[in-house]
Amino acid sequence: MTGFLTLTGKRALVTSGTRGAGAATVALFRDLGADVLTTARTRPPELPASRFVAADLTRAEGCAEVADAVRTRLGGVDIVVHMLGGSSAPAGGYAALDDAEWRRELDLNLMPAVRLDRALVPAMVAQGGGVVIHVTSIQRELPLPEATTAYAAAKAALSTYSKSLSKEVSPKGVRVVRVSPGWIETESSVALAERLAAEHGTDVEAGRRMIMDSLGGVPIGRPSTPAEIANLVAFLASDRAGTITGTEYVIDGGTVPTA
Repeated sequence: MTGFLTLTGKRALVTSGTRGAGAATVALFRDLGADVLTTARTRPPELPASRFVAADLTRAEGCAEVADAVRTRLGGVDIVVHMLGGSSAPAGGYAALDDAEWRRELDLNLMPAVRLDRALVPAMVAQGGGVVIHVTSIQRELPLPEATTAYAAAKAALSTYSKSLSKEVSPKGVRVVRVSPGWIETESSVALAERLAAEHGTDVEAGRRMIMDSLGGVPIGRPSTPAEIANLVAFLASDRAGTITGTEYVIDGGTVPTA
């Protein structure tokens, strides 16, 4: 196959597309020719209103609003990238996580993908093709017990769900792939470093070192950039990855040790 990577003619939904890796993915998809709809709670001024939906995806109603917008504004969808995720749980280990904290983490990191897939994948099957990309996390294998136990568990659930979905719909023409980032230099990762620093009475650089140490270090010596995550997602969404399904691509600078 020759020529450049292209997504020309593809209709795409990218959740959480206003910051970090999500914003980088939206921008790259558009550069590659895709018609992209994205969503978050608030629209930044640089995004066109016709290709943005203000919605709270932690609620079933918000997911329904986005699914309806995909149908009415894009006329269907070829690529769905579930970029939404994060954690607001307090530090303090498992004992600090009450039922409400667990519910918040699941509602943010698992249920939006489940609900949107349920709404959108049947049409992909009917049209004979599509790609679903679930962005998980290496924390499903390397959780940070002090601060992100519930987040890691929710991402592990997303990964297992993704594998099951792939086995069901890949024979029907819909590819399902997981992208598992490590530490990305985004606003939320900086905020986590700041929160850890404040809780331990130290500075932000020390907070970054806590993250690095908790993960066992990043062999390349730096986090991934949002653009690097977007590049991987774009390749997996493209026709060049036409036989890739049901698997997970780790992009973590070597953080997860392998045998």
